[in-house]
Amino acid sequence: MSRVLLMNDARYPWLVLVPRKTDLTEIHDLSASDRATLMEEISRTSETLKSLMNAAKINVGVLGNLVPQLHVHIVARNPGDAAWPGPVWGHGIAKPYAEAAKAEFLAKLRTSL
Repeated sequence: MSRVLLMNDARYPWLVLVPRKTDLTEIHDLSASDRATLMEEISRTSETLKSLMNAAKINVGVLGNLVPQLHVHIVARNPGDAAWPGPVWGHGIAKPYAEAAKAEFLAKLRTSL
């Protein structure tokens, strides 16, 4: 149901699920069956990211204050990361992935998801 996007910030393994249906701003805009599908996608993506990154914690957020289209942030966190233990939003300046590191991470994700 969702496209999976990678945030270009190498400080945190950070994915964004964006439902392919248009004109959605809130989870309650989805039908009951689509909500269930989205929850399964969130769960599967969270488990995969936690496993791949050996993360201590997975943060899931649905904010949408700047981008109204419904989307779900899934961020792998570990003690000592750039924002630990606080939120990643608005913390410092994003550090873009090196092309080789991004390609390797995306390949692992494609295989696992």
